[in-house]
Amino acid sequence: MRAFSESLTAGKFVVTTELIPPKGTDLISLFERAETLRDQVDAFILTDSHAARMSMSPMAVAHLLIDRGIEPILSVTCGGRNRIALQSDLLGAHALGINNIICMTGDHPTVGDHPEAMPVFDLDSISVLRAIASHRAGKDMSGRRLNVATTFLAGAVVNATATNQDQQMRQMEMKVAAGAQFFVAQAVFDPFLFKSFMSTAGRFNIPIIAGLIVLKSSEMAHRLNASIPGIGVPSALIDEMDRAENSDSTGAAIATRTIKEIASLCQGVHLVSVGREYQIPRVLEAAGIASGSSMRKK
Repeated sequence: MRAFSESLTAGKFVVTTELIPPKGTDLISLFERAETLRDQVDAFILTDSHAARMSMSPMAVAHLLIDRGIEPILSVTCGGRNRIALQSDLLGAHALGINNIICMTGDHPTVGDHPEAMPVFDLDSISVLRAIASHRAGKDMSGRRLNVATTFLAGAVVNATATNQDQQMRQMEMKVAAGAQFFVAQAVFDPFLFKSFMSTAGRFNIPIIAGLIVLKSSEMAHRLNASIPGIGVPSALIDEMDRAENSDSTGAAIATRTIKEIASLCQGVHLVSVGREYQIPRVLEAAGIASGSSMRKK
């Protein structure tokens, strides 16, 4: 199952979204969401202990999605595992047929539901990318031979609308040198800032997938600004949501408008509509990138 990597390699426009493994073992609703969207997206990013909250292993969910013919992208974070455990998980993921990895340093345990947990952070996202590159070369991080090399497609994240763009470029450069093969940009709400970012980031010649969140309300926008570092919902959009007679329609319209403004600059969108998956097909269709559209085929 390599449709996602093949699409990226071929230069096609891709669509991803996220699935959050449950706090428990009941996967019925997660599978239902995946089935609803399987014809709309190319792959599902499975979060790893989202917001430092304990949940089911995303590796198990990824394997079960593969059994259903649905392509996952496995998130790997560093807060709870050292380099031995992380490398073991990577080898296990490869054995289970998981081909796509996205590396993130992750959140500190103090922000989650087990604030007393001891943080690890033996590695960061750049170190995990290096580990994956070593595994692709048939060796572990210490240089010892693996009996079979892995073949992961490795991705990383970037903040395309950060205030300090020079720092983001340095981070991208280090991640590319470490083996990153694609990037997912943190949620974009300001197309002008994204265009400025892409004018510089294009020099890396690596696929960049722009993240977008479909706003539910102005309250949600305020929460994003307050709680997620690096996300900035402009005041004009918050005012637009405040004035909305139908917040669902307005949030979808903002996402559609943003996609239309940036789609020519990037190689895909990572579209998230928290708890309202019905919005995703609507936004994609309105933006002209629904499944089977000319943009998806380019």
